[in-house]
Amino acid sequence: MAPRTGPTEIPLMDVAPAMCCAPVAEAGLTDEEAATTARLFKALADPHRVRIINVLATNDDAVCGCDLEEPLGLSQATVSFHLKKLFDAGLLDRDKRGVWVYYSLNREAAARLGDVLRFDGGR
Repeated sequence: MAPRTGPTEIPLMDVAPAMCCAPVAEAGLTDEEAATTARLFKALADPHRVRIINVLATNDDAVCGCDLEEPLGLSQATVSFHLKKLFDAGLLDRDKRGVWVYYSLNREAAARLGDVLRFDGGR
Protein backbone atom coordinates (compact mmCIF):
# COMPACT_ATOMS: atom_id res chain seq x y z
CA MET A 1 0.00 0.00 0.00
CA ALA A 2 1.43 3.37 -1.01
CA PRO A 3 1.73 6.06 1.68
CA ARG A 4 -0.72 8.92 1.48
CA THR A 5 0.52 12.30 0.44
CA GLY A 6 -1.00 15.67 1.24
CA PRO A 7 -3.70 16.53 3.73
CA THR A 8 -6.45 14.07 4.52
CA GLU A 9 -9.85 15.39 3.55
CA ILE A 10 -12.64 14.88 6.06
CA PRO A 11 -15.86 13.86 4.30
CA LEU A 12 -19.01 15.80 5.09
CA MET A 13 -22.57 14.49 5.10
CA ASP A 14 -24.93 15.82 2.44
CA VAL A 15 -27.80 16.38 4.88
CA ALA A 16 -27.18 16.08 8.59
CA PRO A 17 -30.11 14.78 10.66
CA ALA A 18 -29.97 17.80 12.97
CA MET A 19 -30.67 19.98 9.95
CA CYS A 20 -33.84 18.24 8.82
CA CYS A 21 -35.80 17.18 11.89
CA ALA A 22 -39.39 18.28 12.27
CA PRO A 23 -40.59 19.49 15.67
CA VAL A 24 -41.92 16.54 17.67
CA ALA A 25 -44.98 18.57 18.68
CA GLU A 26 -45.89 19.22 15.03
CA ALA A 27 -48.98 17.45 13.72
CA GLY A 28 -48.45 14.80 11.07
CA LEU A 29 -44.87 13.76 11.81
CA THR A 30 -43.94 11.32 9.04
CA ASP A 31 -42.23 7.98 9.59
CA GLU A 32 -39.07 9.37 7.95
CA GLU A 33 -39.09 12.48 10.16
CA ALA A 34 -39.59 10.31 13.24
CA ALA A 35 -36.70 8.02 12.23
CA THR A 36 -34.41 10.99 11.55
CA THR A 37 -35.28 12.55 14.89
CA ALA A 38 -34.70 9.23 16.65
CA ARG A 39 -31.19 9.04 15.10
CA LEU A 40 -30.47 12.50 16.48
CA PHE A 41 -31.69 11.51 19.94
CA LYS A 42 -29.63 8.31 19.72
CA ALA A 43 -26.52 10.42 19.08
CA LEU A 44 -27.28 12.33 22.28
CA ALA A 45 -28.20 9.25 24.32
CA ASP A 46 -24.78 8.81 25.88
CA PRO A 47 -23.54 10.78 28.91
CA HIS A 48 -20.07 11.24 27.38
CA ARG A 49 -21.59 12.79 24.25
CA VAL A 50 -23.75 15.10 26.34
CA ARG A 51 -20.60 16.17 28.22
CA ILE A 52 -18.81 16.77 24.89
CA ILE A 53 -21.71 18.97 23.75
CA ASN A 54 -21.49 20.81 27.08
CA VAL A 55 -17.74 21.44 26.72
CA LEU A 56 -18.13 22.70 23.16
CA ALA A 57 -21.20 24.80 23.95
CA THR A 58 -19.34 26.57 26.75
CA ASN A 59 -16.21 27.35 24.70
CA ASP A 60 -15.96 30.32 22.36
CA ASP A 61 -13.27 28.61 20.28
CA ALA A 62 -13.05 25.20 18.64
CA VAL A 63 -11.58 22.49 20.87
CA CYS A 64 -8.98 19.97 19.77
CA GLY A 65 -10.27 16.41 20.15
CA CYS A 66 -7.08 15.61 22.05
CA ASP A 67 -8.05 18.18 24.72
CA LEU A 68 -11.22 16.24 25.55
CA GLU A 69 -9.47 13.08 26.75
CA GLU A 70 -8.46 14.29 30.20
CA PRO A 71 -11.66 16.13 31.21
CA LEU A 72 -13.80 13.18 30.07
CA GLY A 73 -11.45 10.55 31.47
CA LEU A 74 -11.55 8.66 28.17
CA SER A 75 -8.96 7.29 25.77
CA GLN A 76 -8.26 9.07 22.49
CA ALA A 77 -9.99 6.28 20.55
CA THR A 78 -13.14 6.52 22.66
CA VAL A 79 -13.25 10.33 22.40
CA SER A 80 -12.85 10.04 18.61
CA PHE A 81 -15.68 7.49 18.47
CA HIS A 82 -18.06 9.82 20.34
CA LEU A 83 -17.00 12.87 18.30
CA LYS A 84 -17.71 10.98 15.08
CA LYS A 85 -21.19 10.02 16.28
CA LEU A 86 -21.97 13.66 17.11
CA PHE A 87 -20.45 14.91 13.85
CA ASP A 88 -22.41 12.36 11.80
CA ALA A 89 -25.59 13.52 13.56
CA GLY A 90 -24.85 17.05 12.32
CA LEU A 91 -24.27 18.52 15.76
CA LEU A 92 -20.59 19.35 15.35
CA ASP A 93 -18.37 21.16 12.91
CA ARG A 94 -14.79 20.03 12.54
CA ASP A 95 -11.66 21.62 11.15
CA LYS A 96 -8.45 19.72 10.42
CA ARG A 97 -5.35 21.75 11.29
CA GLY A 98 -2.25 19.75 10.44
CA VAL A 99 -2.52 16.48 12.32
CA TRP A 100 -5.09 17.84 14.80
CA VAL A 101 -8.85 18.05 14.40
CA TYR A 102 -10.74 20.84 16.15
CA TYR A 103 -14.43 20.58 16.95
CA SER A 104 -17.09 23.15 17.64
CA LEU A 105 -20.81 23.03 18.18
CA ASN A 106 -22.74 23.59 14.98
CA ARG A 107 -24.79 26.55 16.22
CA GLU A 108 -27.38 26.25 13.46
CA ALA A 109 -27.92 22.59 14.33
CA ALA A 110 -28.16 23.47 18.02
CA ALA A 111 -30.83 26.07 17.27
CA ARG A 112 -32.77 23.58 15.17
CA LEU A 113 -32.44 21.00 17.93
CA GLY A 114 -34.12 23.52 20.23
CA ASP A 115 -36.92 23.83 17.68
CA VAL A 116 -37.30 20.02 17.49
CA LEU A 117 -37.90 19.92 21.24
CA ARG A 118 -40.22 22.93 21.34
CA PHE A 119 -43.62 21.90 22.66
CA ASP A 120 -45.23 25.34 22.84
CA GLY A 121 -45.77 25.79 19.09
CA GLY A 122 -43.03 28.44 18.87
CA ARG A 123 -44.74 30.81 21.26
